[in-house]
Amino acid sequence: MGIIKIRQLPSPEEMIESVPLPPELAARKKARDAEIKKIIEGNSPLFLVLVGPCSANDENSVCEYVARLGKVQEKVKDSLLLIPRIYTGKPRTTGDGYKGMLHQPNPEEAPNMVDGIKSIRRLHVRAISESGLSAADEMLYSENLVYVEDMLSYITIGARSVENQQHRLTSSGITLPVGMKNPTSGDLMVMFNSIYAAQQEHTFIYRDDEVQTTGNPYTHAIMRGSVNKHGESIPNYHYEDLIFCAEAYAERNLQNPAIIVDTNHSNSRKIYSEQPRIAKEVLHSRRYNDTLRTMVKGLMIESYLEPGSQDIGGGVYGKSITDACLGWNETEELLYYIAEYA
Repeated sequence: MGIIKIRQLPSPEEMIESVPLPPELAARKKARDAEIKKIIEGNSPLFLVLVGPCSANDENSVCEYVARLGKVQEKVKDSLLLIPRIYTGKPRTTGDGYKGMLHQPNPEEAPNMVDGIKSIRRLHVRAISESGLSAADEMLYSENLVYVEDMLSYITIGARSVENQQHRLTSSGITLPVGMKNPTSGDLMVMFNSIYAAQQEHTFIYRDDEVQTTGNPYTHAIMRGSVNKHGESIPNYHYEDLIFCAEAYAERNLQNPAIIVDTNHSNSRKIYSEQPRIAKEVLHSRRYNDTLRTMVKGLMIESYLEPGSQDIGGGVYGKSITDACLGWNETEELLYYIAEYA
């Protein structure tokens, strides 16, 4: 095989022992896990907002962002539950570019995944400690989940992974809410097949073991838009799209039907400044239709301290080095709007 071993990774147990989540923070995370599940079940009036950088590339700026988010959470606690995006693995369509903190804890240095995993764990401990908020991450590599699952409250399956069998089966053994995005093709049936698969019991190989799962009743849909054969973005956040998704849910025997709308990616044509407009349209659709008010349970927003994006080494603190993000001032204003109208 054309694979050259670089270094041996410590076991998950060794990594967790090396950078543990203190008991008081674990208790805080557990309480948030339960509240998020209640929202997905329809047993809480709160509205979810998953918000934060496209990729977490710097501990200091990410923690400052999350600390600010924690202050907003206290002000909107009667209407919103905020989940910071701390995305530490970044899918790359062509394989080129920054692949996230897991690969490169310092984007300007060579990859080192041992240091990357330790950096991720330190980041989560600090973020929860300074904000009280446990985070979401994308399960880009299903076999790496064991290194961070004890610190997360929400997991997403990306548009390029949602058809992957291992992601579906691994999701069936996760005890957290898992949001599954529609694929880049836009075929919602692929997404629903993934949700169904993850809600069932399975036996399969995971890492070095034959395992059995119990099924995850908290897997649900994330609408993120699509791309047609000409590479053009096709949004799926409009009223008719959400109604179609709700009707497709009704035709299937799925537990806890829930929809999250991603306001960026193909829904915004990656024009980050469109996210507030899209969020407001989704909120209007919820107010207009009782089914959508029940089923659309949250929004996903890409946001950082500074608006836009920059190249690696650009030097602007708190500005994305991957997809362009909404800036903090616009984000804070939008969160208060969502809190009022959700």
